[in-house]
Amino acid sequence: MSKSIKLRLAAFLLFSLSLPPLGALAADTDETPGSAGNQTFEDLRRLVDAGEYENALPALEKLDQESPDNPDVLNLIGFSMRKTGKLADALVFYNKALALNPMHLGANEYLGELYLETKQPEMAKARLAVLEKACGDCDEFMELKEKIEGYRPQS
Repeated sequence: MSKSIKLRLAAFLLFSLSLPPLGALAADTDETPGSAGNQTFEDLRRLVDAGEYENALPALEKLDQESPDNPDVLNLIGFSMRKTGKLADALVFYNKALALNPMHLGANEYLGELYLETKQPEMAKARLAVLEKACGDCDEFMELKEKIEGYRPQS
């Protein structure tokens, strides 16, 4: 792992220690009002779902500038960054999304997946605990749980 990634991961760990205890978090799992019914957002989500991460990123970043502080947009940027191998950048965007909505289902799931990719299964389990508190056995919880159970560190 590069020094830059290690520094960004350390910064995130320090940030996550400043979050309130899990019991103090609001259970706000609704889609952000700025995303609900936003055709541009829906089009970009479909592009990301189709695996067109490189094509989606510039438009997602533009949408982020037009509607800042939208955890749904930040989560999609983080997901696209992670899928294009920009793990440190993905961490930053997931972190921003969770700072705005600590119970964001997608950001918690995908951050857990990033932790598995960076060989930090205990951190992934912490995201799983947040998901369990936020939504019980929802899709995001079940998907991350399966990935954690199937986790085998790569050498």
